[in-house]
Amino acid sequence: MKFTKMQGCGNDYVYVNCFIEKVDNPEEIAKIVSDRHFGIGSDGLILIKPTDKADFYMDMYNSDGSKSQMCGNGIRCVAKYVYDYGLTDKLNISIETGAGIKYLDLKVKENKVSEVTVDMGSPITKASMIPVISDSQEVIAKPVNAAGAEYLVTCVSMGNPHAIIFVDDTKNIDIEKVGPLFEHHSMFPERTNTEFIHVVDKSTIDMRVWERGSGETLACGTGACASVYACIWNGFTEDNVTVRLLGGELKIKYDREKNTIFMTGPAVTVFDGEINLNI
Repeated sequence: MKFTKMQGCGNDYVYVNCFIEKVDNPEEIAKIVSDRHFGIGSDGLILIKPTDKADFYMDMYNSDGSKSQMCGNGIRCVAKYVYDYGLTDKLNISIETGAGIKYLDLKVKENKVSEVTVDMGSPITKASMIPVISDSQEVIAKPVNAAGAEYLVTCVSMGNPHAIIFVDDTKNIDIEKVGPLFEHHSMFPERTNTEFIHVVDKSTIDMRVWERGSGETLACGTGACASVYACIWNGFTEDNVTVRLLGGELKIKYDREKNTIFMTGPAVTVFDGEINLNI
């Protein structure tokens, strides 16, 4: 199987051009290619496919083989792939995902995409649609117990569920311990991504993320968008925020008039290759 490894802020995936390649068992292949010791090494597998609803379709799987609806860093890399590898010459494209159709603007430097802005759509705050089990219609600064401590959790969906927790310091969070407790908490029937946020100032936040199905990753685009909205919702930041992640920075803008979030960030090709799959 021919593939391309790409990353956005260190959130790395194996990309396969399914206009050419045929992938019959993506759940198992995702686990094989994601293994950082015996495989290629990635946070998951993304298949680029044709669709009659948009320019391209992004079919995404986490490193544990579970299917994911959307990835902000991943979709930027899809945009770079289809332009750089000649599948399109358009600078404004649409990509169908499990979370609906997303619209992307491509910035090109020396005939290669260097940066992508994604219209990530409207944040979802209704508990039943995230989904999160709650007595209230929305979950904002709700006390939740985990690992013997109480955390204030705000829940937002950007196509997949996010639990945002504000902390004084992201560096000293025992994310390997706390992350799984929230991912598998009974209040999240479809599991959840968990973002630990330190508000630096009105326009800057630090973020670490525990992604469902992948563990801690260096970045999460949908998580950055959800976290910025949670910051605005809680009155901590303004509408234009730089999110500082372990793998780099994302620029997030909330358009109040349209109730839409825009994400701008890099997309990088790491290498092309082939792998023999014995499954």
